[in-house]
Amino acid sequence: MRRDVFQAISDPTRREIINLLNTKTMNLNAVAEKFDISRPAISKHIKILVECGLIKVNSVGRERFCEAKLENLVEVSDWISQYKRFWTDKLDALQAHLDKK
Repeated sequence: MRRDVFQAISDPTRREIINLLNTKTMNLNAVAEKFDISRPAISKHIKILVECGLIKVNSVGRERFCEAKLENLVEVSDWISQYKRFWTDKLDALQAHLDKK
């Protein structure tokens, strides 16, 4: 099942995992050590992030390494940009109105 990227970023723990992996590849234990939740809970978050295509897990021997794949965040950026344009237009109109007064 392919999950929605918005579902992945809706959780603060998953956002923090993405932030951690944005700078470097880490094994699952290293990721889990950064949080005060159980290793199985981290594994569930990792699974959702994999299903959303935001991270990739590679096995090297017995180790599993997580790597960020942030290309799918473009969907989020595109969605947000429409609202940014809306509010920029509204604020520009407000500024023009205030300048007339």
